[in-house]
Amino acid sequence: MQIYLVGGAVRDTLLGKNVQDRDWVVVGAEASTLLAQGFTAVGKDFPIFLHPKTHEEYALARTERKTGKGYTAFAVHADASVTLEQDLQRRDLTINAMAQDEHGSIIDPFGGQRDLQQGILRHVSPAFAEDPVRILRTARFAARYGFAIAPETMQLMRDMVAAGEVDALVAERVWQEFAKGLMECEPRKMIEVLRDCGALAILLPEVEALFGVPQHADYHPEVDSGEHTLLVLQRAADLNLSLAERYAALLHDLGKALTPHDVLPKHIGHDRRGVEPIRAVNQRWRVPKHCAELAELVCAFHIRFHQIGQIKQASKIIKLLKECDAFRRPERVQAALNVCLADQQGRLGKQNSPYPQREHIMALIAAAQQINAGEIAQQYAKQPAQISEKIDEARAMQVKALQAAFREKMTEH
Repeated sequence: MQIYLVGGAVRDTLLGKNVQDRDWVVVGAEASTLLAQGFTAVGKDFPIFLHPKTHEEYALARTERKTGKGYTAFAVHADASVTLEQDLQRRDLTINAMAQDEHGSIIDPFGGQRDLQQGILRHVSPAFAEDPVRILRTARFAARYGFAIAPETMQLMRDMVAAGEVDALVAERVWQEFAKGLMECEPRKMIEVLRDCGALAILLPEVEALFGVPQHADYHPEVDSGEHTLLVLQRAADLNLSLAERYAALLHDLGKALTPHDVLPKHIGHDRRGVEPIRAVNQRWRVPKHCAELAELVCAFHIRFHQIGQIKQASKIIKLLKECDAFRRPERVQAALNVCLADQQGRLGKQNSPYPQREHIMALIAAAQQINAGEIAQQYAKQPAQISEKIDEARAMQVKALQAAFREKMTEH
């Protein structure tokens, strides 16, 4: 029985990165051998065991054979006859198909070290095409490391898309991989890879539709709506925003793809038009509620937040804040404003543009909340129909001077 460190731990060690999780493969053993040594069987579909002390995962060396469409239709073979090289050969990319023995020597039958040094993502074998999730994983690794896709791997991914393999992916798995990719340091690369192989048009046609749609060059020097979306997403990552915020950044302008051609490059009303496509994506991918809600909020309100300085009447400020549920959920409005900052700075040559609206809107919320709503309710206890109106009037009085000062400041600039 031989035990090897495999996969991501070997890759990250060679890259000089901290290794978070370590996976091991066991060659020349049966399940009974590990169970006798106190290991716990945890794999439902694969022979995976937990070490009795470290609780790290140990898997019997195995081969896999495709039996149908999708990523679950596999026949697994694992016994003492399966070699290390056979186990490594079933893996997706060469950079993930290396092992390290107990002496620290690297076993690299498919050139993973060379591809790491050259910054290339290359498939190990034609078996890559048997699992469509690998398209998403490859795009995610491009976002993590900034590596290029080997031409033959990109062609294979295109062939997989053309064969309908991506259509077989289930929503939960798509979201799982996509969410991981959004949290990498260069998420725009994930979108670019998915677009290049044709998977974006199937998984996220609403974003694919943005490419080629022009915007007004005065506001958007990058012109193309799809490129603007990538800039905003990347700016959200550079600002270290959360998953929900990055997801909202990606979808915030979906309405621009629905702008009538005769009014281009203007996009009046794209904020309202974009909400329904976002709901469609949220339902299709079964997106977690907090991500789904923030994406819809940002789409619906980002233009009004950008233009907050144009509002003269304090009562309209309060109406806007109530509409976006700012008094009950100020933290969600803060998150939306973080995305608005990325939107402002996600334009060609504008990455350091100031965005005073963010601090101002949060200051408006804080000022409006200074009123004593309970006291007002008590005062109008005999006229309950007026309570809400009187609370709003008091809130408006609180924000009036603040809004006037902000408008004056914006006029000066």
